Amino acid sequence: MSARLYVIPGSHPSMSARLMLERKGIAYRRVDLIPVVAKLALRALRFPRATVPALALDGRRVQGTGAIAETLDDVRPEPALFPRDPAARRAVAAAERWGDETLQPVPRRLSWWALRRDPAPLASFMEGARLGVPIGLAVKTSPPIVWAAVRLNRVSDEAVRADLALLPGLLDRVDELIGDGVLGGGDLNAADYQIGTSLRLLSCFDDLRPALERRSAGTLAMRVAPHFPGHVGPVLPAAWLPDGLRLTQNV
Repeated sequence: MSARLYVIPGSHPSMSARLMLERKGIAYRRVDLIPVVAKLALRALRFPRATVPALALDGRRVQGTGAIAETLDDVRPEPALFPRDPAARRAVAAAERWGDETLQPVPRRLSWWALRRDPAPLASFMEGARLGVPIGLAVKTSPPIVWAAVRLNRVSDEAVRADLALLPGLLDRVDELIGDGVLGGGDLNAADYQIGTSLRLLSCFDDLRPALERRSAGTLAMRVAPHFPGHVGPVLPAAWLPDGLRLTQNV
């Protein structure tokens, strides 16, 4: 089986795809792409969309964590990423879509907002990446890439404040899914990998980690991705943090 996975360093959905391939025991070649530039590279590689993760598997081209999970179950049914029971499968598929459409954009916007203020943490997210240039040089030359990513992801102070206001409710929803047995069961499923990696990126923020650690959501994040490269020091103004997150005293 020939597998090549195109990722962006620090990307939570990219980490999700990596973990699912490893769970299946499928060897793959990791290809690191530069944010923003990746869009052109993926088009040149004949992928239908300009997003990561992008998997080339025995001639197939698959993008997105949900589609990759389905493809991996097709080519190697065990261990399953989607339950065999129809009702349980629908619940996991719905949770995976919610994680993709609703939760996943939040840590992405927060990350690019923080990196716009200070690109230095980029180096921590590039651990293990092979970009063809030294990590230090990549960080020094990153401001145009960060600026373009901010524009593409519609990152602004207003958007980040709105995300933070919604975040306690999103974490409540994750805890509910865990309580219902959709997430965090005996065997990790596609929704666990989708949602757990988003939570794990959030936990890279010193401002947010304490609020996560006291929740079932934080336990899931560490179970799914015990090691997730990246660290962002205190950066969020305290006035932006709702009560459910305000465990630090930033100014």
